[in-house]
Amino acid sequence: MTKAEREAKLIARHAEMSAFDAQYRRAYGNIGGVDEVGRGPLAGPVVTACVVLPEDFDVLGVDDSKKLSLKKREELYDQILDRALAVGIGICDNETIDEINILEATKRAMVQSIEKADKVLQKRDLGLLEHVLIDAVKLSGIGQTQTNIIKGDATSLSIAAASIVAKVTRDRMMMAYAEEYPWYGFESNMGYGTKKHYEGIRSHGITPIHRKSFLKGYVNAEI
Repeated sequence: MTKAEREAKLIARHAEMSAFDAQYRRAYGNIGGVDEVGRGPLAGPVVTACVVLPEDFDVLGVDDSKKLSLKKREELYDQILDRALAVGIGICDNETIDEINILEATKRAMVQSIEKADKVLQKRDLGLLEHVLIDAVKLSGIGQTQTNIIKGDATSLSIAAASIVAKVTRDRMMMAYAEEYPWYGFESNMGYGTKKHYEGIRSHGITPIHRKSFLKGYVNAEI
């Protein structure tokens, strides 16, 4: 594929995802895309983001974060934060996950991110956050109407942007934890259950950032 062909493909993909969001923007006004990362790992937090993009957002390459390289995610992360009308981050740590379960922790973090994005919009005199597009999860207790979309990060430009922001935010947290707990490979597995991660648990026990509810056979071996 030539450079021109790759660019044409990116333009077409951007137009498709942007058009999906535009229908909700016309109906509701300010819309936010919401996504999470970190539901499956054995360690670390679940992180969510709510991103409100301007109507003229023209950064190419924004897509489901799982489809993008580390370098591309980092590049797009900076561009999204620079161009977005508002960004909110929600975080629930491993202790909260153990206390209320991963689904409820994910929902709590999503509510946090939505509330934060709404406050940013209001602080900037850009109005209220009226509607949220959420990847798969249905929320209660929010002040916005919502649309829940299966594979939303591959459908909505706003949700895709949120997936990138959440992914980069959590990855940076896990890389910092890797320096504090160097035996588990957090810098590469981001807390997921890889061979190196399990070897680290067997050799050194679980850390304060491990999810005990995910590792019931190891809870008596804390470091």
